[in-house]
Amino acid sequence: MSDLLAGRADIAAGLAVHGADAVDGSAPASVRAALVAADLPARLAAKDPTLWGPDAEATARTRLGWLDTHARSRELLPQLAELTEELADLDHVVLAGMGGSSLAPEVLARTLGRPLTVLDTTDPGQVRAALADRLERTVVVVASKSGGTVETDSVRRAYLQAFLDAGLTEAEAARHFVVVTDPGSPLESVADEMGVVVIQSDPEVGGRYSALTAFGLTPAALAGVPVADLLDDAESLAGALGRDRDNPGLALGAALGAAATSGRPTVALVSDGTGLDGLGDWVEQLLAESTGKAGRGILPVVVESPDAPGATGPGVLTVGYGGALGPGVAPGPADVAVNGPLGAQFLTWEYATAVAAAVLDVDPFDQPDVAASKEHTARLLAAGPPAEAPSATDGAVEVYAPAGAPADLAGALRWLLDGLGDDGYLAVSAYLDRWADAAVAGLRPLLARATPRPVTFGWGPRYLHSTGQYHKGGPRAGSHLQVTGAVTDDLPVPGRPYTFGDLQAAQAAGDRRALADRGRPVLRLHLTERAAGVAQLLDAAGRTLT
Repeated sequence: MSDLLAGRADIAAGLAVHGADAVDGSAPASVRAALVAADLPARLAAKDPTLWGPDAEATARTRLGWLDTHARSRELLPQLAELTEELADLDHVVLAGMGGSSLAPEVLARTLGRPLTVLDTTDPGQVRAALADRLERTVVVVASKSGGTVETDSVRRAYLQAFLDAGLTEAEAARHFVVVTDPGSPLESVADEMGVVVIQSDPEVGGRYSALTAFGLTPAALAGVPVADLLDDAESLAGALGRDRDNPGLALGAALGAAATSGRPTVALVSDGTGLDGLGDWVEQLLAESTGKAGRGILPVVVESPDAPGATGPGVLTVGYGGALGPGVAPGPADVAVNGPLGAQFLTWEYATAVAAAVLDVDPFDQPDVAASKEHTARLLAAGPPAEAPSATDGAVEVYAPAGAPADLAGALRWLLDGLGDDGYLAVSAYLDRWADAAVAGLRPLLARATPRPVTFGWGPRYLHSTGQYHKGGPRAGSHLQVTGAVTDDLPVPGRPYTFGDLQAAQAAGDRRALADRGRPVLRLHLTERAAGVAQLLDAAGRTLT
């Protein structure tokens, strides 16, 4: 790791990027110099759609609004203030959304200590627990850019039924919903039929770049976040994004691109403990979904602490992030450090991601491989789950090993890790309850100790709207460990011929098929009893893999 106190930092509007020049300088040729020679900073600030090549131009023409959406979002502030006052008695804010529609508001709430329940799941236990929590004081923000997100629609249906079952009329239940969607989407029509308030999002901003649009601001404002401050921070930074120097977005983007094209395609995202709780999860989906395609990409890994396994290593660029540093305070021991207020962080990372995509020659605004899992899921819901028999049963864990792998739990895990090779990585996905089964996330550091290769962790189906694009469209180097669990108390999806458990199982199976179609090895471990199975997995990882 480089000495962050050496060299020049790019600073603007209270946001500083340290160490980027050293990363760029370690590449065979300066990426930043090439970008400046091509006039990229000025062209990107001017929304030039040709920066990512002719194949991306049509998409880019309609997806560059994030560069100044903070200015247009000010028009929302009076509406949000009025709405917050009108719904002051509904102090339990639930957000039903996936990917870019949920991750930024979750960061805002966690960082500022505001209560917000995020339901980006189809796990029946997690949904049931949310429905039982302060229903009479709940307002549900239903957020979907396309208006057709199946997870979000299912949660909306469950809450509507719960309000009606509690004795509310349809008109009374409508007061407990706020919809955020693009103009003209199917969800807007549903909201109109329900009589629900609709906040229109910015149609020129894609979901993962939507932190400073209605998607980020609406649930945050209802949860008590001072959202005008976010827009102020972004606006203060925006003027620097067309400059060749003192441009934090350019410095960060050039460093990401230089590292990815010179042997360090993995970015370890590490909080430095100075605030911005959860920002790594938002950055992870932004980087992975924007760059992971055409067999290329930057693999982000959110690590638990600076000394956690995977925070450093061969092929890894360590990026620390946190709040603004006080005078005389040095950034933490990372290759690159990004410190500053949250609104400026959002805009800086969006800009840097677009820059890195230009270096990698990929379209940062499409997601060509995301539909595969959705299509498989739809077919499986219609036809029923596939008939599968475990290769072995070990306590509370059923092992579904791929062809050529050992059938037993320890052997299959060891086989998966040993097969990573010199350029592979392991992606762990858990189609479980993110609250009740939270301990399973401990698999990531345990498995990372057993291999020098990157290990990521994601919750299903949340990860399908985040890093799923990279795993299917990025470098063909990933191996996958999928963890599923028995459903003991299922929950119907009102108005649909399936339950949440059916949908969750179909999404997991559809994901496995999409990965297998692309030649990725997938080991599935099914927990017949969740608590015992999670404990058993953690014990197996700790005992047999170190």
